[in-house]
Amino acid sequence: MKELSKKVVNLLRKKKLKISFAESCTGGMLASSITEIRGSSKIFTLGLITYSNQSKINILKVKKNIIIKHGAVSYETCLSMVKNLRLISKTHITVSITGVAGPGGGTKSKPVGLVYIGVKKGKKILIKKYLFKSKKRKTIQRSSVNKALNLVLSIAK
Repeated sequence: MKELSKKVVNLLRKKKLKISFAESCTGGMLASSITEIRGSSKIFTLGLITYSNQSKINILKVKKNIIIKHGAVSYETCLSMVKNLRLISKTHITVSITGVAGPGGGTKSKPVGLVYIGVKKGKKILIKKYLFKSKKRKTIQRSSVNKALNLVLSIAK
């Protein structure tokens, strides 16, 4: 993960791009992976851990009916998180992560390991759905961070 984080920091520094994160199931692991890299203060602006539905609604301005209709772990919530973070942070790139890290909390329709990651740069928005096979919380969180970092690299190039 550290090499991937270094690549992201170096690429964004070179391109003079700023980034911000809204994390749920990763609990700040994405922000931590970036801030452990020297020079990250040049590119990293804001990290929000909007773990509860209430914080997604109050801080990220995700509409309550989106969460009621689709759930906190959904394409629609992830999209709303990444778009609204852009309005709050004013950064070039925004990233949102929402999912079920387990080991409990999964359902038949939203099993443990289901994660949505959103990345926005300008008008371009990618929302990716992942279903990680592991049922281990840390593994799901790390896998989510790795996928998010790779998505940032692909959208920032």
